[in-house]
Amino acid sequence: MDHFADRLRAAPQSRLQRGAAAEALTLARELARRAQAVEEPGSEPREMPDAGMFAAADQILVAAHDLAVVLQSDDEVAEAVQVVEEARQRAGV
Repeated sequence: MDHFADRLRAAPQSRLQRGAAAEALTLARELARRAQAVEEPGSEPREMPDAGMFAAADQILVAAHDLAVVLQSDDEVAEAVQVVEEARQRAGV
């Protein structure tokens, strides 16, 4: 996760605008949704706001941390890692 965030921070603005930042925000929202589903089952998940392309790296780190705290099995961790890796590939960083 840190590597993905570092790559986003180092990416040129043009790459962020071409979709890397949007992909990172989508990932952050998915990770946050998963964490909320564990923490507050049955409640409507809150959507992480779009804080701008330069905040995308921080948003995925916060969401990943929140999810890591509530994951309960190795399978859940492996699934989360796969989701992050797929997003990193789509973001192209």
